[in-house]
Amino acid sequence: MSFNTPGPPPPGGVLRSPQGLATAVTVLLCVTGGVNLLSAGINVFTMSLMNDLDADPGRVSASMTDLSDILAGLAGVLQLAMYLATAVVFLVWFHRVRVNGEVFRATEFTQGRGWAIGWWFVPVAHLFKPFVIARQIWRASTQLGSDGSPVRVSTAPLTAWWTVWVVASIVGRFSGRLYTDAESFGEQAAAAAVGIGSDLLMVAAAVLAVLFVRGLTALQNTMAAQGPYAPIRPAHDVTPAPSVH
Repeated sequence: MSFNTPGPPPPGGVLRSPQGLATAVTVLLCVTGGVNLLSAGINVFTMSLMNDLDADPGRVSASMTDLSDILAGLAGVLQLAMYLATAVVFLVWFHRVRVNGEVFRATEFTQGRGWAIGWWFVPVAHLFKPFVIARQIWRASTQLGSDGSPVRVSTAPLTAWWTVWVVASIVGRFSGRLYTDAESFGEQAAAAAVGIGSDLLMVAAAVLAVLFVRGLTALQNTMAAQGPYAPIRPAHDVTPAPSVH
């Protein structure tokens, strides 16, 4: 989709469609969610195996423990690969919608566009600063009513995704620490149990991230196609709003 705005080009830059990047991010997030589901299943297997070893080490063969190690290693490699691929494409998309947001309504932003990427690499700050920027992009991408007031568009997809992602990240780090420090079979089983929770939270975060990406992309598509002001619909017009694609 090409971005064509009515009238002269807006100041502050050139609009570029985020649609292709949004599609790529969506696909990668879906694959990432699937990989985390796989990891959750492997953690269930590991937890059961460690509990059996804790109860009676003689019941479990060495081949089963080797299989558990191989599967856990495979899951870790897949998760890392998908995390890196998804993060790279997501950041490119995030920077693009940030630039578009500045073209739409530059007054919504308090920092330069480079921070749309930079804050993700700052310890601690990455847990809240990108959320602030995302909220500013969302506001800048929302059309105005005829009286100049922002049209109300729920930020629930953004808030829900960010909340779950932060919790999932914290639980994931805690799970990793438990695995590293585990010495007994019981401790390894406990670490696997926390790992299951971490994996499922990451699945939820991936689903919510898709909703956020699609929602924000749809807002920018609408803004680019219709301009900064929402069209006034007659009172008798009950045509449903177009779905997000």
